[in-house]
Amino acid sequence: MKKNFLITTGGSGGHVVPAIIFHEHLSKVANLIISTDKRGLKYLDKNMYKLEIVNTPRLKNVFFYPFNITILLLLTLKSIFLLKKNKIEKVFSTGGYMSIPLMFAARILKLKIYLIEPNQILGRANRYFLKSCEKIFCYTRQIKNFPNNSIDKIIKIDPLVKKETYELKSLGKKDDKLTILIVGGSQGANFFDKNLKNSIINISKKIKIKIIQQTRENNISYLSDLYEKNNIENKIFSFDKNLSRHIQEADLCITRAGASTLAELSVINTPFIAVPLPSSKDSHQLENANFYKDNDCCWIIEQHLFEDKIESFLVDIFNNKSDYFKKKENLKKLNYQNTWINVNQKILKVINEN
Repeated sequence: MKKNFLITTGGSGGHVVPAIIFHEHLSKVANLIISTDKRGLKYLDKNMYKLEIVNTPRLKNVFFYPFNITILLLLTLKSIFLLKKNKIEKVFSTGGYMSIPLMFAARILKLKIYLIEPNQILGRANRYFLKSCEKIFCYTRQIKNFPNNSIDKIIKIDPLVKKETYELKSLGKKDDKLTILIVGGSQGANFFDKNLKNSIINISKKIKIKIIQQTRENNISYLSDLYEKNNIENKIFSFDKNLSRHIQEADLCITRAGASTLAELSVINTPFIAVPLPSSKDSHQLENANFYKDNDCCWIIEQHLFEDKIESFLVDIFNNKSDYFKKKENLKKLNYQNTWINVNQKILKVINEN
């Protein structure tokens, strides 16, 4: 008889995508519910998952603290009812403030808690609930800001990607064009929209390129028309749950440094230029990018230097193919043992033992 588990997530794709992948890993051994806030719904297919809405407010504005605390208490009570009603035995959290009411409720009910930390630095919500959890799934044992007295709770797993992603490999060059994928993350990236298009046009006069670019829905026609006018082959899209298919087409990616995007690029063996978001909490995007840079798998450009450096970076990469292929080889080495079966067996073993 299957047990009943709940996965709490929400907010951005950075939280929701790992939750979806964990759902895929656990689906054969448990009845699963995903709880999310309203923002997280855009990444979840209601026909594929049993969903519950726990819409936790942001806790930033001190002026609204009394109101937010009241809402948080009410949502915790709602979460207790939700967990008891569905006879939940284990709770999994991808972190973020969205998970707080469910985690408080799980702690009150003394349920088994498991944390998922896809970033290279421990998130604040996960840190708060670390003492209450059985284990925390991380991509490294050298995770930043991790308390030494809880090191034994770390379960190191390879970066989480969907099962289908393991079947994809870089298609390789079919012609003399350099195919560049531009990814701003699940929220889109106004920065790339504003600061990259002119460089792309300039580069197209030196190198034959094709552009695959993620942008806002209302910006698709503008960018596509601009590239067409400059004779640049292009494919422009908004948020796509099947990002891996675009990655497969690309020779190179320019991207933010969200953990899920970097994991997919790594598994598909596509070298990338990371432009970490400076405002990411605790600089977690920079830490994510540094993990791959330390393994000589990518390049990093800081955002304030991006406009000045990107053109020369791309030309150098195109002209210095030995460095490019070295990074492809290093990505292959990094993922040598990263398979769906290996990750799945490790997750299920931990859950069955704890």
